[in-house]
Amino acid sequence: MHQDHILVVEDEAVIRSSLRRLLTRNGYTVTEAESVADARQHDLDSFALIVSDLRLPGEPGTEMIRLASNTPVLIMTSYASLRSAVDSMKMGAVDYIAKPFDHDEMVQSVTTIISRSREKANETTRQPAAPSATTENVETGIIGDSEAMLDLFRRISKVSPTNATVLIQGESGTGKELVARALHENSQRRDAPMISVNCAAIPETLIESELFGHEKGAFTGATAARNGLVEAADKGTLFLDEIGELPLEAQARLLRVLQEGEIRRVGSVQSQKVDVRLIAATHRNLKQLAREGLFREDLYYRLNVVELHLPPLRDRGQDVILIADALLARTCERMGIEKKLFTPETLDTISSYPWPGNVRELENAMERAVILCDDEMITPDLLGIDTNTRLPSDRPAGNSDDDNPDELSLEDYFQRFVLEHQKQMTETELAQKLGISRKCLWERRQRLGIPRKKSAS
Repeated sequence: MHQDHILVVEDEAVIRSSLRRLLTRNGYTVTEAESVADARQHDLDSFALIVSDLRLPGEPGTEMIRLASNTPVLIMTSYASLRSAVDSMKMGAVDYIAKPFDHDEMVQSVTTIISRSREKANETTRQPAAPSATTENVETGIIGDSEAMLDLFRRISKVSPTNATVLIQGESGTGKELVARALHENSQRRDAPMISVNCAAIPETLIESELFGHEKGAFTGATAARNGLVEAADKGTLFLDEIGELPLEAQARLLRVLQEGEIRRVGSVQSQKVDVRLIAATHRNLKQLAREGLFREDLYYRLNVVELHLPPLRDRGQDVILIADALLARTCERMGIEKKLFTPETLDTISSYPWPGNVRELENAMERAVILCDDEMITPDLLGIDTNTRLPSDRPAGNSDDDNPDELSLEDYFQRFVLEHQKQMTETELAQKLGISRKCLWERRQRLGIPRKKSAS
């Protein structure tokens, strides 16, 4: 029975115990430590992963990177110290995760890191397999042999070695960050950092400072000069997810990066050179946004040097079965149980369901099915999906989906709460009150068509 062992280093007891329950529930064995000194008491090479807070009493969490040179270290941080987390990646941390994080985000990060670590270990005992477009690429985790995906793989292999700016377009949940990572890991910049930024998850008032840095005294609270994330990505790759949410002021600064290869910190009159490759992603129509004056047209054309379209899962034919099978195997392995099997009816259901949430929704369905399954066979009812679901474009005008009143009431509550309180509360306060992450709040806004109220500038 497989049980990966994780060390959690966190000084706040509430967060530490919450993480232990979350990871244990997902099939991991967890050991806790409240400081680096406490963590030293353990054999650090015996763990599959170390999850450490950045700010700890005594030595900082980055000290774990040096002490556990053979074990991957995931750094937890807040947006206020995001640049420090980026610096920790340069020191050797495998990744960072911003607080507050939702549980799915943490489990996905842990699973991906441990899986990649195991694959690297296996590579030392076997010859690398010849690259094949019809199987999963070990470096990217992208699965598919539909014609649309084979064409995407070919384009990734062509554009990866270049420094061309890439715009990835696709619906939410299709795996745009996987494509961005594939582009980075197959480029000449693979040894430098890839900095990922979700433009929708950072407050509008902070986005310029986070991306481009600021000088001391540039605004209230700027007690010291700080580097931005663009600067942190120097010599590497900057991935801007949901770039359509970037405010116009920040768009102007980003255009300067692309045109001149330089940045100017907020509050500074000096410019400095940077060498970054930009990869952007969006599910929105940037050209239409440009026509409406919500996105700079000159930036759109600068971004759209090479466009990669990631097809939704419903347009990928039998790829959905390949992905479901791989996700099922990974979930079973993570939970340390024998692999489950799909019944023929379940395979039919998976093939015919439109998966409006794409791969992310499929992944959640696989995890739910494994948790609820009492024997070795996954039946359709365990997937937790509504087989009568139709995409919004397929639904007749004026016809609401009344088949699932519980789900409607949840969405109804969310919509009513946001509309009633968004004028008085910030996005962070709304997310905290609803018990979700800022990113999750933004995604639900998109799904329900509740635009974020732009602050006057």
